[in-house]
Amino acid sequence: MSDIIIRPAREDEFDAVTRVWLDSHVSTGLATNSDATFADLRARIPVEIANGWQLHVAELSGAIAAMLAFRTRDNYLDQIFVAPKFQGMGVGRKLMAFTREHLPDEILLRTAVANTRAIAWYEREGFVRENEMMQEGWSGPRVYYRWRRR
Repeated sequence: MSDIIIRPAREDEFDAVTRVWLDSHVSTGLATNSDATFADLRARIPVEIANGWQLHVAELSGAIAAMLAFRTRDNYLDQIFVAPKFQGMGVGRKLMAFTREHLPDEILLRTAVANTRAIAWYEREGFVRENEMMQEGWSGPRVYYRWRRR
């Protein structure tokens, strides 16, 4: 979609970013609002930014449609969430293209093994599964992916 605007998130938008993050996470069917509360996720944003996150939003028709967070120091795509009502509209594909502009040689990420929809999408986007493991503090195993420029 040509009217999707990707830009840095502003501090006054952190509540809206958190809402997209939580609603999208819950829409996977793998979580509930009690697994990660709005307050927990909202509190993470400034901490993660201080730790190197570059936080962006995708804006569509004046609404925040998605959030994206990555770290350039280790090529890590930490969060990519599209609000449920904007899913299937090309927002994720545009966010991934934007990520590749900022992490042009390699992108690392992880997702829940049970998140089959995300796994299928990452693999369509050219990511290669590298590892699967349990991680302390998580309810189930995570799968680790890598994308490299050819």
